[in-house]
Amino acid sequence: MNVWLDDVDIPGIGRVDHHVLTMPRASTTAVVTDETERMLLLWRHRFITDSWGWEVPAGWADPGEEPVDAIRREVQEETGWSAGRVEPLTSYYALSGLSTMRFSSFHVTDCQYIGPPTDRSEATRVEWIPTKDVIKLATEGEITDGPSLTAISYYLGIHHRAQPARPSGP
Repeated sequence: MNVWLDDVDIPGIGRVDHHVLTMPRASTTAVVTDETERMLLLWRHRFITDSWGWEVPAGWADPGEEPVDAIRREVQEETGWSAGRVEPLTSYYALSGLSTMRFSSFHVTDCQYIGPPTDRSEATRVEWIPTKDVIKLATEGEITDGPSLTAISYYLGIHHRAQPARPSGP
């Protein structure tokens, strides 16, 4: 990670000092769902904010690793579930006015349980939670992690609205 102060010339305003933060690797997140309308979430503590909350699986891509491969690895390491189908949801700059931090979010389905998480430092609990309860957790402030809120909100809103309508009736 690099942090520096840059001298920026903003048209119509003039020169200003602007802090810049560059991140060395791509970040990934995943909304993991099953056929019963549940999401796989992690209950974890974040020492920087000294807070507990629910989060989606997430992590850095290793050097030379594609984001889709990174999220497959992260889901398995953090949850103990092997990702089946992995589809892109969205990519975004988390702090575009300050940082190069870029997230790629994916929708993961068709998972198979392979055993306990291999990275036990990631979460105290890993649970499948009904989507209606995930919405309640978010509205009650139990999901405060920005990348998790972004991925879940995108999945529940934009992603679902962009899907073709299902035929009704027989």
